[in-house]
Amino acid sequence: MTTGAVTPLLSGFPDRLPGLRALYEDLHAHPELSFQEFRTAGVVAALLREQGWDVTENVGGTGVVGVLANGEGPVVLLRADMDGLPVEEQTGLPYASRETAVDGEGHQVPVMHACGHDMHVTCLIGATAQLAATRGKWRGTVVAVFQPAEEVGGAPAMIEDGFLDRFPRAEVCLGQHVAPAPVGFVGTRPGPVMAASDSLRVRLFGRGGHGSAPETAIDPIVMAAAVVMRLQTVVSREVGAGQTAVVTVGSLHAGTKENIIPDHADLRINIRSTTPAVRERVLAAVERIVRAEAAASGAPKEPEIAGINSFPVTVNEARATATVLTAIGEALGAERVFTLPQTLTGSEDFGVFGTALGVPSVFWHFGGADPALFTHLDPDALLTDGLPDTIPANHSPHFAPVPDPTIQIGVTTLLAAAARWLHTEDDHA
Repeated sequence: MTTGAVTPLLSGFPDRLPGLRALYEDLHAHPELSFQEFRTAGVVAALLREQGWDVTENVGGTGVVGVLANGEGPVVLLRADMDGLPVEEQTGLPYASRETAVDGEGHQVPVMHACGHDMHVTCLIGATAQLAATRGKWRGTVVAVFQPAEEVGGAPAMIEDGFLDRFPRAEVCLGQHVAPAPVGFVGTRPGPVMAASDSLRVRLFGRGGHGSAPETAIDPIVMAAAVVMRLQTVVSREVGAGQTAVVTVGSLHAGTKENIIPDHADLRINIRSTTPAVRERVLAAVERIVRAEAAASGAPKEPEIAGINSFPVTVNEARATATVLTAIGEALGAERVFTLPQTLTGSEDFGVFGTALGVPSVFWHFGGADPALFTHLDPDALLTDGLPDTIPANHSPHFAPVPDPTIQIGVTTLLAAAARWLHTEDDHA
C-alpha cells in the first residue's frame, strides 16, 4: 500500500493498468533503432495529447516533450528513453519483436527492446496519465521528456535543439531504469551512480593478398586479434585495484572470403570509467596499444581512431537523492529501497539534462525480474556479489522485464519522486 505525498496522484490507477500492459506489449513488439523512433514517438505524442498535455514533437530528432502546467509551483522534469537495440530477440514471448531495420551504416539488423526502454516509456505514460487525471490534487509544472537515442547520445541532441529555451526550466530532473533485479526493489546512490562511456571506431590498415601467400601481405586480421588481446591488459595492468574501468571490443569486421587477406579491419571499442583520471589513462592506453600493434605488424599507414560518442559520469545530487529514496521508501516500503554500494559500470546520458539546466538530478534503478528467480538468493549478496549468470541482464537477447507488477512499480516510483517537489495534498515541498 502506498503512503505519503504520492497517494493522491494514484487515484484510479488500478483501472489504468490493463491499458498500460497493452501499450508495453505493443512497444516491445515494435522496437526502433536510435533516432528512428518514428512510430514510438507518434504513439507517445498521441497519448499525451489525449491526456491533455501540450506536446512538441521532433525535438533533437525524434524526441517528444509534453508540458503540463497546473498552477504555481515547482517545475519537475521526468524522462524516459525510447530506442531499441540491434539485437535478435530470443525470449520466446508471444509479443516478442520480429522487427528489422537498416542501421546507420546501411546494414539490415534485427531490433529488440533489449534494454527495457519500452518499459520506461510505458511507466512515464502511466505517470503522465495519472498527473493529468489528478490535476486537482497537485500544483506545479511537469515536463515529460521522451528521449530518442539514449544508446548513442540523444540527450545532447535535444539540448542542442534548443531544449533549454523552448520548455519550462525544471528545478529537478528525475529518471529511472529497469534492471534485472527482483520486481519491487529500487536502488540508487548519491554521487556517481553510473560510469562515463567513450566509444571509439578504429580502422587498422594492412595489405591485401592471397590466403595461400601471407608473406606477400600484411594481415589486418592478425593485427586486430593482437589489438583485442593486448587491450585486455589495460584494466588488469594499468588501472588500480581500487579503481573502476571496463574495456570492451564489441565489434570486429574484416574480409569477405576465407582465402583472401583483406586490406583493413574495423573495430569498435567501448570504455567505461568512473573518474576523469582513470578515463584519461585508459583512453591513452587504448590509443597507444592500437598504434603500437599496427607499427609492430608493419602496417602501411597509421590506424584511424575516431570517437563515436561519449557520455559523462551520471551524478546524483546528494540531497535530492535522499529526498527520492525517502519518497520511494514511503511508497513501496523502506525495506525495498537500497543504497547501491558502488558506481554501476553501465552508462547514461540522462545527466546531461541536469547539467545543462544547472539543477539537481536523480537517477534510480527498479527491478523488473520475476522474484521467483531469486528465491534461493540473499538480497544483500546481490548488492555485493552481483547477479548470477542465470538471470538475463540488459542488452541480452533474453532480457524481458515481467510486465506485472513492474509497470505498477515504475509508475509509482516516478510519481512518488515527483510528488516530493510538486505541491500536493500531502505537501512535502
